[in-house]
Amino acid sequence: MIDDAGQGVSLPAPRTPDPQQAPPLRWGLLGAGWIADRFVTSLRGHTTQIPYAVWAPRPSAAADFARQHGIPHVHLSAADLTYAPDVDVVYVAGPHHTHRELALAAIAAGKPVLIEKPLALNAQQAREIADAAREAGVFAMEALWSVCLPKFDVVRQVLTAGTLGPIRTVTADLGEYFARDHRILRRDLAGGPVLDLGTYPVALATWVLGRPATVQALAQPDPAGVMAQTAAVLTYGSGPGDGALALLHCSLATATPTCGEVSGDLGTLSLDAPFYQPGGLTLRLRDGRMARYEEPQIAHDGLHFEAAEVARCVRAGLSESPLRPLADSIAMLEVMDEIRRQTGDTFDMEVGGIPDPR
Repeated sequence: MIDDAGQGVSLPAPRTPDPQQAPPLRWGLLGAGWIADRFVTSLRGHTTQIPYAVWAPRPSAAADFARQHGIPHVHLSAADLTYAPDVDVVYVAGPHHTHRELALAAIAAGKPVLIEKPLALNAQQAREIADAAREAGVFAMEALWSVCLPKFDVVRQVLTAGTLGPIRTVTADLGEYFARDHRILRRDLAGGPVLDLGTYPVALATWVLGRPATVQALAQPDPAGVMAQTAAVLTYGSGPGDGALALLHCSLATATPTCGEVSGDLGTLSLDAPFYQPGGLTLRLRDGRMARYEEPQIAHDGLHFEAAEVARCVRAGLSESPLRPLADSIAMLEVMDEIRRQTGDTFDMEVGGIPDPR
């Protein structure tokens, strides 16, 4: 619903196509954890997409997942799934440190691939995936589902129209409390707040403002050996009245407001919490006018929008999605690399630390 509250200003309607109308593809899942469960449940409820095959490092987990979701094929290796001729598209749903290997395997098999966010551990790995996909002529996309939501198409149109004027500030925060046995606290699984949660604030900033001129970051460690919370300031431009700032924060130690705002000379767009999920937003202009957009807060049941986007792109013969080009995923990881470099937030599987693009 779009409401101008009698204020003489309105928000555009989302242009997101009906997910039910996306061409059905047979999906092979590499991973059978929490996000794979939400993904398949959303596909079943809102699309004609076909969860068709699954593989997981533990065969029993894959078998249990297949029984729970009515998936007809369980594979004993990732290679078996990626080379299966009746699998149309692969969804990489494993932990962060497996994304590169599994994505490259799918690309080598000639399969279109949707890779859970972040695309890889760091920008260098993401470039490897992008280069491989380009050379093979294979579709690849990061599963940053937010950009596929109707809510974010409203944001996209507001930004394109210049309704807010020159953008001066992006603020975004995402904090959740996690039990001490959660995988996000495991260093051997590339845990911590930045790759899991910080993806969304950094993605919002780089989506709206692009690559920053500078990055300044601070973090507080957790006894588990990962970071507990991380904050960063991104700067754009340096002259008086020039450029913008992005103020970003992520935490696994406590629940935070999880709000996002984009502010310009003429007004502010406030995204309801959790800002990266389906939900409403409010436009407030400097002259006092305001408008409201509403959509159901269905949380991760909105994952089907990204699957429908992939299906449309694959059937259209595209190599990338215009909603989330691989260059955008790499730009986000470049910022995240610098945040982690400054805070010492590195992992043993990144041999030699985070690669320095310089």
